[in-house]
Amino acid sequence: MNRMEDAKKKYEDIPVPEALGQRVQAAVARSKKQQRKKRITRLFYRAAGRSLTAAAAVVAVFTLMVNTNTVFADTVSEIPVVGAAARLLTFRSFTEENEDMKIAVEVPEIETIEQDTGGLADSINQEIYRLCLEYAEGAKKRAVEYREAFLATGGTKEEWAAHNIEIRVWYELKSQTADRISFVVQGTENWSSAYNEGKYYNLDLKNGKRLSLKDILGEDYKKIADDAVRSQIPEKERETGVKFWKAEEGGFEGITDETPFYINEAGEPVVVFAPYEIAPGAAGEVEFVIKG
Repeated sequence: MNRMEDAKKKYEDIPVPEALGQRVQAAVARSKKQQRKKRITRLFYRAAGRSLTAAAAVVAVFTLMVNTNTVFADTVSEIPVVGAAARLLTFRSFTEENEDMKIAVEVPEIETIEQDTGGLADSINQEIYRLCLEYAEGAKKRAVEYREAFLATGGTKEEWAAHNIEIRVWYELKSQTADRISFVVQGTENWSSAYNEGKYYNLDLKNGKRLSLKDILGEDYKKIADDAVRSQIPEKERETGVKFWKAEEGGFEGITDETPFYINEAGEPVVVFAPYEIAPGAAGEVEFVIKG
């Protein structure tokens, strides 16, 4: 069995998660601070109130479709190696298309090359695999509910077809060195940006751990990051044409240990804020480069 087959078998042996994830609703109302805080974590939360049996059954069915349905295609395609310690692979990609929607999913995998990450890579790989399937399944349900509501309020099937509903799960490598890798796994739905999600991974491959802003910026990381964000907000307002909220209005109050970020090619952390998190949705996702 070659290396790629080993990688595929490893994922096929991943146990079914106990519960399906559900999407965090968009923070469309600035007054609802708690909703925006939930989006800070950018995590795919587990669905509340569902039995473990039902949740496991749904995931099992979805996984079975990936493995057996003729409209799905499994691939393992390599991304060019950038560093010596590990590389990012597309472990599995599949598509599903019907009269209601089109779904395209790419599941990445970290493959270590020259050194052991102390179980970090395996843990991250299993997490990513689970989150990708959970997001896709949740997005399918939202699209079906949207269709039902659209038709129930007078829309026609022809008008619905013109919506061209697309659900996409993919990843993007942000930067990589011999001992570090930074990437994001994204989930988007073209009919509503409120449901877009991003999970960021910044990994120290040499020491087998997730990197934090403190690891990169030092003990004063919060002050350094807060000062950088505040100093760049006026520029972002000019770029977007959107006035950012003040702190008392639900705007930027300071970073937390949960603030998502990635590392750019220059080795600088870039903190990311979701739509509606610190500014009106028209500003979109906002990024701030933090120079230490």
